[in-house]
Amino acid sequence: MNKSWIVGAVIAIAAIGATVSVTQDKQTNTPQAAGAPKEGEPIVTVSLPESLSPEAQVGERAFGAVCADCHGENAAGKEGFGPPLVHKIYEPSHHGDMAFFLAAERGVQAHHWSFGNMPPQQGLTRADVAAIVTYVRELQRANGID
Repeated sequence: MNKSWIVGAVIAIAAIGATVSVTQDKQTNTPQAAGAPKEGEPIVTVSLPESLSPEAQVGERAFGAVCADCHGENAAGKEGFGPPLVHKIYEPSHHGDMAFFLAAERGVQAHHWSFGNMPPQQGLTRADVAAIVTYVRELQRANGID
C-alpha cells in the first residue's frame, strides 16, 4: 500500500474522531462546539425530577431569584452568561457542596468555562445557599450526575 494513502486515512479518522467528540448532544450535558446555542439560550437539556424535597423547593425559589440570570432556568446554563450546574463538572466528587458556599461568598475565578469570573453574591444566607445546593444536587441526580 502507498504510505501517503495510509497517512491520509489516519488523518481523516483523527479528524472524524475530533469532530464527534466536540459535537456531543445536550443529553450528555457536555458543551457543544458545533451547533452551539445562541446567546441567552440554555446550554444543556435538564430533566426535572418528579418532585423536589421541601428544602429543594426553597432552593429552587432562591436559585430563580439570584442564580438563574447567569446559570439559567433549572441550572441549565445560559449561553454567554454562565455555565450549567447540571453538568458532570459540578458533580459532588469534583465540586463538593462547600465549593458552592465559597462561590456564593467569595465569587469564583474562571477556570472551567470562558464566561469570566463570577462575582460574590450579596444577600444570601448560609441557609439560602444550603437550599440552593440541595436543589442543584436533586437536579443533578435526576440527570444521572451523582
